[in-house]
Amino acid sequence: MIVLEFRLRLADHSFVRQDSGYHGMSEPNPDHFEMRRLESLSNTIFGVAMTLLAYDLPKSGQFDHLPTWRDLYQLYSGRMAGFVLSFVIAGIFWFSHQRRLARQPYGSRNVVFLNLLFLLSIILLPVTNGLDSTYGQSRAVTVLFGLHLTAIAGLNSTLWWLIHRQQPHRPELIGSLFPLLVFVPGTMVALFSPQLAKYIWLLGFGGLFVRRFHRSPPAGAE
Repeated sequence: MIVLEFRLRLADHSFVRQDSGYHGMSEPNPDHFEMRRLESLSNTIFGVAMTLLAYDLPKSGQFDHLPTWRDLYQLYSGRMAGFVLSFVIAGIFWFSHQRRLARQPYGSRNVVFLNLLFLLSIILLPVTNGLDSTYGQSRAVTVLFGLHLTAIAGLNSTLWWLIHRQQPHRPELIGSLFPLLVFVPGTMVALFSPQLAKYIWLLGFGGLFVRRFHRSPPAGAE
């Protein structure tokens, strides 16, 4: 019985060491925040924001007669384009946010504060998207929408940099910088051509492919 109990304790101690090594840290700092709790909050915020993008679509116009296909196209074509653009952007940043939280089990107060700012920018996405869908020809509204997208991409890149700042190979950081490099010139183009700026912003989705071309080197590689 004594030998059996000793072996059980030894096995349990070995399992704890392996488990702590898997997460990349032994004892978390008591001042750090468990990012798993923030993940639950972010999933709710992204879900609500992406739902609200389509909330006002049926209320965007009224007809004094039974609408035809032509009427529906004229009323909703521009609004649907803006909705699809914002929905895909929100989905891409949600995907990036989930990957980032998985790489960072614990975070300091500053990191948590930046994540909350990032989530605040996502909450405001239905607001600027609604303005852009209604007044898409306005340069001021389009520039405001572009500045909002730039702020979201900038916060996302900053959070990725905080994780990879001490690593030589950073494919996720490179992928997060690509939308930022697209949204900034696109916003400048919006000063002269609001419609052209939206086509430029679509190029920001290329960040997904950029990250694939910068995969981490295999273990043991120089």
